[in-house]
Amino acid sequence: MAGSAFRPANHPRRGIALVCLGMIVITVNDSIVKALSDCYPLHEIVFVRAVVALLFSLTVLRFEGGLRALRTGRPAAHIARGLCMVVANLAFFGAIAAIPLADATALFFVAPLLITLLSIPFLGEKVGIRRFSAVAVGFVGVLIMLRPGTGELEHAPDRLTLLLPVVAALAYATMQILTRKLRASAPASAMAAYIQGMFILVSLGFFIAAGDGRFAADTENKTWLFLFRAWVWPTLGHWLLLVLLGGLSGFIAYALTQAYRLANAATLAPFEYVALPSAIVLGWLVFDHLPDRWVLLGCALIAGSGIYVYLRERQLAAG
Repeated sequence: MAGSAFRPANHPRRGIALVCLGMIVITVNDSIVKALSDCYPLHEIVFVRAVVALLFSLTVLRFEGGLRALRTGRPAAHIARGLCMVVANLAFFGAIAAIPLADATALFFVAPLLITLLSIPFLGEKVGIRRFSAVAVGFVGVLIMLRPGTGELEHAPDRLTLLLPVVAALAYATMQILTRKLRASAPASAMAAYIQGMFILVSLGFFIAAGDGRFAADTENKTWLFLFRAWVWPTLGHWLLLVLLGGLSGFIAYALTQAYRLANAATLAPFEYVALPSAIVLGWLVFDHLPDRWVLLGCALIAGSGIYVYLRERQLAAG
């Protein structure tokens, strides 16, 4: 049976390590996408990235059961999971075309809180008052990071753009809950392949409907332009970046899928905050956007809450 063949043991340390590494790589991925957002439409970037990432996933799949592992008795759930990831990516990337990377990342980081909360009713996971309080402290850190950025965010095109990372967060949280529910139905590489296949289908749909750029002809909105400008043949240097994006995307999909198959969702969720300091550093180095002391204070609270959750999990496991 597929369920017994791919049922993973519970390894919280491995899951945490994969999440932390995945979050750092995600920030690099986001920086490259933001850098390319003035040159190419998002669906073109997503298409090339997904093709390369799919090849990566299928290569790893050879060592996790082969192509037969792609067979599933729950296709609808895998499709729903893939669509959630597509929505999360499109919404978040649409936002970073118009607002600073660190600000968009901070807005997105209601996602780990949503994962922790959704894991209670949908997965039946237990979150004690101490871990719940630690997550609340992390949420305070997010609020502190958002507050000093309000003046800068006023330069964003409109309120809808600021809501896009929150939409992305909800879609991402739902995807990770589905990952936990599906963890015994397929290996991580197969689940990652399903996601990349969905990216390819959706980006091709965008190309058919809007690949000529007609929906972006009379607008200066950066988010709208990024979503709907015409396809352009990449330069050699940009081809290299797009291929790199594909490799990073394949690794990210595998690492996060494997993490949520190996460990409790409520335990892993706070460690996704590793992306916050990563986004701040890359935002400064690449885009010359340096946050102030309030943003750094928010990061300290968020990181502290994540460390506490991990220590509490170890204490409960030892007891």
